[in-house]
Amino acid sequence: MDMNGPVNISRSERLQTCHEIAARLHEVYRDKILAIGIYGSVAKGTDGPFSDIEMFCVLSEPNGPVEFSHEWSAGPWKAEVNVCSSDILLKIASTVEGDWPLTHEPFFSPLRLYDPKNFFSILKEAAESPTKEDFRHAINEVLVGEMYEFIGKLRNVRVNGPHTYLPYLVMQFAQYGAMLVGLHNQKLFSTGSMVLPEALELPSRPEGFDHVVKLVMSGDLAEPAKIISACEDFWSGLVSWAVEHDYLIRPQRIPF
Repeated sequence: MDMNGPVNISRSERLQTCHEIAARLHEVYRDKILAIGIYGSVAKGTDGPFSDIEMFCVLSEPNGPVEFSHEWSAGPWKAEVNVCSSDILLKIASTVEGDWPLTHEPFFSPLRLYDPKNFFSILKEAAESPTKEDFRHAINEVLVGEMYEFIGKLRNVRVNGPHTYLPYLVMQFAQYGAMLVGLHNQKLFSTGSMVLPEALELPSRPEGFDHVVKLVMSGDLAEPAKIISACEDFWSGLVSWAVEHDYLIRPQRIPF
């Protein structure tokens, strides 16, 4: 039977495709290429039969910075090749943002296809360079930029509706709560599908976080009162957790 979208492909076939893509990159970018590597599940050897391909193509920068992606479907499989000049990729790797626990694993362990100047070791050093203060700043941003906003939306829904928005809100509470736990522990998650269960294994979790996460993972999202109560409890726990660890939710009234 024909199947639309991705089809079952073996790991060996997927790796062969990666080498074909790398060969084409060499044809297109020639001596501008500094390194080519695979990241994601293929790099870790955990790819499933329907996994896509994710690759880096790192360029030297004689003509200025470069940053774009080739992303396409060939029918039975999908691939993405991030083409970046080395300075941009090093800057991204050394920057801590709110989704760092999910986005930065590729910088630590790419599968090298071409790396004559050992660039990927330099990339790993850049990824290991952020300070504790960098992580603190990212946590503060998530607390105010996401979590404070979510609790405001939740309270609006409680008063005005619509309750149909609540399942989305509790999933956001769980996802960004997991990012906070990952940032606090400076721990990377292995993949997007494992963010919530892996966050539950980390120490120093805010009170109420586990309940919200387990609601989401169970799919038990039909009762508005249960969702609101769980999110409010988590918010209270998060405020106490922030105070305990000297994170900042309330600065001066107008900070500029």
